[in-house]
Amino acid sequence: MGRKRRVWEPDFFYHIVCRGNRRDPLFIERGDFISFLYILEQVHEKLPFELAAYCLMTNHVHLQLRSIDQPISKVMAFTNKRYADYFNYKYKLTGHVFEKRYFDKVLKTDEGMLEVSRYIHQNPLKANIVDRIEDYHWSSLPYFLNEQNVLPPFMNTGVLLDYFSGSREKYRNWCLSPPEDSRKMSNKI
Repeated sequence: MGRKRRVWEPDFFYHIVCRGNRRDPLFIERGDFISFLYILEQVHEKLPFELAAYCLMTNHVHLQLRSIDQPISKVMAFTNKRYADYFNYKYKLTGHVFEKRYFDKVLKTDEGMLEVSRYIHQNPLKANIVDRIEDYHWSSLPYFLNEQNVLPPFMNTGVLLDYFSGSREKYRNWCLSPPEDSRKMSNKI
């Protein structure tokens, strides 16, 4: 039996999660994080998409992604295939790198967009990797906090900053605030 066809709504962002097979690490050293971001740039050149937020964790990836021209499944297939090839070659491995294709959830409300971005940026804090979310290097949060940081071509901070009239400080405060009760959040996103 084939897989269920994924629904693609090009006007909306999606929360996408890719997890390492058996929850194994996707990123073992600094160069792996850099390579994944480089692969996103390469894929963006072929299949344009935009990220409102992202966070690369040790064994999984969160993306808040919209693709207007191509189905998200195609963007993710290219991204995951290229990273799996890189990872298997570098570490002399074979087989699956990712647990499944990916998880996705369409974000149709403003609350969903905001809650997911906060969730993504708070992920390193909740995993006890850092004491302050501002200290984690492998998320998009630094692009929101410092306008001097050069945005990668796939990144669009304006999507989320527009909810705060462009205020980086208000967005920072939003990301630092505690999320709503998780049951309420899951109903919104």
